[in-house]
Amino acid sequence: MKAIVCDCYGTPSVLRMKELPQPMVTDSEILVRVVASTVNRTDCAILSARPFIMRFFTGLLKPNKVVPGTEFAGVVMQVGAAVTRFQVGQRVFGFNDLGLSAHAEYLSIAEDAAIAEILAQFSFAQAAASIEGAHYAYNYINKIKIRAGDKILINGASGAIGTALLQFCVALGAEVTVVSAQKHAALLLSLGARNFIDYTTTDFTQQNASYDFVFDVVGTSSYRRCRHLLSANGIYISSELGRWSQNLYLPLLTRFFCARKVIFPFPASIKDSLEFIQQQISRGQFAPVIEREYCLDDLAQAFIYVQGGHKTGNVVVRIAEEV
Repeated sequence: MKAIVCDCYGTPSVLRMKELPQPMVTDSEILVRVVASTVNRTDCAILSARPFIMRFFTGLLKPNKVVPGTEFAGVVMQVGAAVTRFQVGQRVFGFNDLGLSAHAEYLSIAEDAAIAEILAQFSFAQAAASIEGAHYAYNYINKIKIRAGDKILINGASGAIGTALLQFCVALGAEVTVVSAQKHAALLLSLGARNFIDYTTTDFTQQNASYDFVFDVVGTSSYRRCRHLLSANGIYISSELGRWSQNLYLPLLTRFFCARKVIFPFPASIKDSLEFIQQQISRGQFAPVIEREYCLDDLAQAFIYVQGGHKTGNVVVRIAEEV
C-alpha cells in the first residue's frame, strides 16, 4: 500500500512516500481502507515534537509510529474474529491524538478505539474533519455550564477548534462574539456568530464590553488582559499554556481568590467527545468547515500550509475516491 513515512522529527521535508505491506489485524481489530484524512495542529505538533513534552507520548528520540496521521474516515474491509461492533462495508471514522497512521491507504485499529459509524448525511471528507478540532472545542464547554443568553467571546474563531466551538455555543443558545480576520466574517456570521471583531484593526481586549466567558483558542491574549471583559463571575479559558505556563496555575489561584475564574481545557476522553459530536451532527447543529483538500502525494504541502497558522477550519487529505 502507499503510505507517507516519517522516520524522524522535523519539518515537512522529512515526509516521504513509501510502499508498505498492508496492515494485519488481530482478533480485536478492524482493517480500514482510508478514503480521507486531515492535517491538523495535532499532526503538526507530532511531526515537529513541539512542545518538547510531545516526545514523552509519541517517542523520545523518534516517532513511535512511522506513518503519521491522527484522523481518518474510510470503509471497513476486514474484521477480527472477536469483533462485534463493526462489519465489512461499514463507513467509519476516528481520531487518536497520539497517532493512528492514517496517512496511508489502509490502517488497522482496535474495535474499542475512538471510532464510530459515519452518519448517512456526511461524506468521508466531512467525517474525517469532524473530530480533532471538535474534540478540543468540546473540552472547553464540558467543564462549564453555558446557559441560553450567555455572552461569549471566541478569539481565533476561524480554525478547526474555533468553528466547532462557535457552533456548539450557538446550539446552546449563547450570544457569541467572534474575533478573526475580516475575510472570515461572512463565514463566522453564517455559523451563528452575533458580532464580529476584526483583530487586524481592533484590539478586542480594549473594548468596553462584558462577557460571561472568554475563550481564546489561539493564545494571543491573557487572563490579565481579558479580566475586565469578564462579568462578575465570568470565566476565561485558553487552550494555550500562556506566558510562563500561567494558564496551568491560574485555575488554582483564581479558584480560591477571585470571583472571575481561569479554567484550563485539559482534553478528556476522545470517546466521550465523539459521542457528543455524533449527537450534534445528527441534530444538524455541527458540520466541519473544510477549506482545502490535498492528495496523499502532496501531504508535505498540506503540512506546510497548516503550520502557517492561517487555515480556515480544516484541511483534508484525499487518499482514495469515494464509492
